[in-house]
Amino acid sequence: MSIAEMKNGEVKTITGFTDDELSLKLMEMGCLPGTSVKFNYVAPFGDPVCIQVEGYDLSLRVIEAASVTVE
Repeated sequence: MSIAEMKNGEVKTITGFTDDELSLKLMEMGCLPGTSVKFNYVAPFGDPVCIQVEGYDLSLRVIEAASVTVE
């Protein structure tokens, strides 16, 4: 499952990434494997999505959110 597939209010743990280039950028923003992530909401037109990670809100494009695997 990826962050893009999560529902509002769900909390999951990041397990890895499917895009090596994008993973470095996401890790610099606090999306590290083993970190809890809460799905806040989707923007009105479906892109971007807002998640909470490490105590702050982070907006990601759906394609970025789809590259982060969670369980």
